[in-house]
Amino acid sequence: MRSWSAPNIPDLPGAGVPLRLHDTATGQVRQTDPGPTARMYVCGITPYDATHLGHANTYLAFDLAGRVWRDNGHDVHYTQNTTDVDDPLLERAEQTGVAWQDLAEREIELFRTDMEALRIVPPRDYVGVTEVIGRVAELIESLRAKGVTYELDGDVYFSSADAPKFGQVSGYDERLMLKLFAERGGDPDRPGKRHPLDWRLWQAERPGEPSWESPLGRGRPGWHIECTAIALDHLGAGFDVAGGGSDLIFPHHECGASEGHAATGEWPFAKSYTHAGMVALDGEKMSKSRGNLVFVSKLRTAHDPMAVRLVLLAHHYRADWEYTPGQLAAAERRLDRWRAAVALPAGPPAGDLLARVRELLADDLDAPGALAAIDAWTHRALGDGTDTTGTGAAESTGSAGGEGAGTDAAAPRLVRDLVDALLGVAL
Repeated sequence: MRSWSAPNIPDLPGAGVPLRLHDTATGQVRQTDPGPTARMYVCGITPYDATHLGHANTYLAFDLAGRVWRDNGHDVHYTQNTTDVDDPLLERAEQTGVAWQDLAEREIELFRTDMEALRIVPPRDYVGVTEVIGRVAELIESLRAKGVTYELDGDVYFSSADAPKFGQVSGYDERLMLKLFAERGGDPDRPGKRHPLDWRLWQAERPGEPSWESPLGRGRPGWHIECTAIALDHLGAGFDVAGGGSDLIFPHHECGASEGHAATGEWPFAKSYTHAGMVALDGEKMSKSRGNLVFVSKLRTAHDPMAVRLVLLAHHYRADWEYTPGQLAAAERRLDRWRAAVALPAGPPAGDLLARVRELLADDLDAPGALAAIDAWTHRALGDGTDTTGTGAAESTGSAGGEGAGTDAAAPRLVRDLVDALLGVAL
């Protein structure tokens, strides 16, 4: 599947700082330890509606991780799927009278455009589930040969009792698992299952639904298994980071980890499971099922996409937060000040600022701290006492940027480049 165009990333002087990320499975912020190539898989959208701010929050988080790795000299092998056949997509297509393939392609193209506008570095592998049906079936066949599956009315289930590491990604108890399983696409109450938490790997053909020939019979993949198959094929087991929103901790990443363990014998399937927080609107988590969405496409056509990116960067990626229009207005003011500062013929020395931003982003992607450091340099560069960002930046002296009266002719260009390379904001 076609990805989107990559932004140019400036080279920065000096050395980066090794990336530390929060790992959900251990509950700790741990240093990532990639080889020459850092391998990352981030779960993609189900394309039945337009990209909303919650999606963008997730993909920007892992965009930052990739930027820090690149600043450390790593090649980044980033893989992302799109679930272009799934129950929500089929249901929306039926409701709207649009062919499910057309609906998927329309929303995938809009997603590409949104990601490109926000300057998200594209994945090397952007893979639709419909492109890998055969590979998914092969993986299920191999799991069946290992004795960890069973059939129920033509569907194939993974037996959670045969997953010795099940529960070690989320750390959730069974009561919470059952609750989330029912809310997030599982079928805990289906009669005939060996255990309510067993999950469907292959769904036998249903009348009026798309299906494919396979050794398992005609049908299509269940949820979870497609990401396991794509990650194995493109990254291999033991890749560095599996990412997504915190709503994917369970069941999606939990089940995928057990599938990968059963298929390869390796644990953990990913070295780190890292999750972005949820974005709310009007007191409720932003979600398609609730319909309380702020669409990226509408924001970026009415406002500078870099201001939209700054709205997201103003929140730590693991935090749950609520969007308000005032945040976009503050981001636009911040963007204007940054652009005014880097347009100056000279500014305060910025070497310490580069070092500070590197330190902050390497420490579990502290983007809000990085923004505050740049605000402080901007205040000194502009030489005013105005806090137009609404962040208190004008009162902050900080340690970034050093003292100076704006005499360093190289500083504005360095700040422009570091903001671009590390934060992805084009000034």
